[in-house]
Amino acid sequence: MLGACTAAGNVRPDVAKDFAPTGRLRAAINLGNPVLAQKDPATGEPRGLSVDLARELGRRLELPVELIAYDAAGKVVDAVKTNAWDVAFLAVDPERATEIAFTAPYVVIEGTYAVPAESPLRAIEDVDRDGVRIAVGAKSAYDLYLTRTLKHARLLRAPTSPGAIDLFQREKLEAVAGVKQPLVQLAKSDPGVRVIEGRFMAIEQAMGMPRARERAASYLRPFVEEMKASGFVASSLEKSGQRDAAVAAPSPAR
Repeated sequence: MLGACTAAGNVRPDVAKDFAPTGRLRAAINLGNPVLAQKDPATGEPRGLSVDLARELGRRLELPVELIAYDAAGKVVDAVKTNAWDVAFLAVDPERATEIAFTAPYVVIEGTYAVPAESPLRAIEDVDRDGVRIAVGAKSAYDLYLTRTLKHARLLRAPTSPGAIDLFQREKLEAVAGVKQPLVQLAKSDPGVRVIEGRFMAIEQAMGMPRARERAASYLRPFVEEMKASGFVASSLEKSGQRDAAVAAPSPAR
């Protein structure tokens, strides 16, 4: 059973209003990151850590929760411009932070590469070479990071992270970048693919909300810290089968 369930009803009305001006807490759920959210095979509805956190937040705020599913993180980020959601679950990135106020991370996952099994690319640093083409989900955290850091390899973008895997296989590219867990699953299902050891980045997953909602943001930051400290995050990861993801370390009070 998930822990950290304190009594609801102790939140000031102005804070709840700041979270949800429409009267419903609209939570953006990124199904493109299977560590955080998955589609229930029986019902088709979203489930997983993002959903559990959204529902617990809504319970405490005494607000109905509306789950809005997206198939890519970049689409979640784009939707903030149209005020389509109130809270989201995204990797922290400086480009995103211009429009989204992030909490400290609650989960840290790894960004790495998968390559053809017979590829000469053996280490993370081998991939940034002239002539290497890397498939990546457009506007994902690792797309943003690699765009800033790669010097020689070329990124080829697909609309979603699963689409990047399809692009890698269809075009016989030299590598695909992504979250470690789905790439490991790919390699298990396809002996022609292997995952390079190590990581090119630590992907810090946090909760975020549109900037300028400072009362709500001031509530959300300690909420995330409690969810980590109480075991709520770890229990939700376990429940959804994501045992390889690491709960982020506590963050100092701000």
